[in-house]
Amino acid sequence: MWGTPDVWRNWRAFAEARGWQTDAPALRHHDAPPLSPPPALGTTSLLDYVADLEAFLKTLPEKPVVVGHSMGGLIALILCARGLARAGVLLTPAPPASVIALRPSNLLAFLRIQTTWGWWRKPHRPTLAEALSHTFNTTDPRDGATLHAAFVHESGRALLEIGLPWLDGARAATVDAKAVRVPLLFVAAQKDKLTPPGVVRRAAQRFAAVSSYREYPDQGHWVPGQPGWERIAADALAWLDATLAAETR
Repeated sequence: MWGTPDVWRNWRAFAEARGWQTDAPALRHHDAPPLSPPPALGTTSLLDYVADLEAFLKTLPEKPVVVGHSMGGLIALILCARGLARAGVLLTPAPPASVIALRPSNLLAFLRIQTTWGWWRKPHRPTLAEALSHTFNTTDPRDGATLHAAFVHESGRALLEIGLPWLDGARAATVDAKAVRVPLLFVAAQKDKLTPPGVVRRAAQRFAAVSSYREYPDQGHWVPGQPGWERIAADALAWLDATLAAETR
């Protein structure tokens, strides 16, 4: 949510140095300037993002591992449910519809946005104060300000589909646990205010047949780049190496 492919620069370099080939496609309308969102973004659905990524994944010579953060973690889970990946690494992921995510901390994060009439069909973007308080709460504020400046707008519809799934007739955030047959790694952060560890833990339990769960103390939501991200990336790649090696035996 609010991100461009550049948010993956740390993880991509880390993985590629260890022999992985990586791609980081931009979500639909996320290549627009940070302060000039296209009007169509406001009504873009999670399912639109999934459709675009599904088309991209089908061009690859083999099924990839999908890695997603926050809203991207939910998108990665949906792609796994569609049989498009070998495994999924879900970093502080937004939960599927079967897991109620509402907590005081994330309600506060979106309060200003969701008290604007018609927010569910408009693009939205956090203020710097909101980003520092919730997304970058364990990041140096100077780094957080730089990262926030590059944030683009996000879809109001996608926010509704994630945060209030019972109001979404399309059931975009619904994922059938039985449809996921590939290994999943759920990563939670102790100080995460957007997807608190209890939410991530419950999501992992929904997919217990195929899931592993890791929780990191003193970490916040910004797993792609806050201090300590290297340990999380190393653990995720080690999990992938062991999991995929076991599949080939």
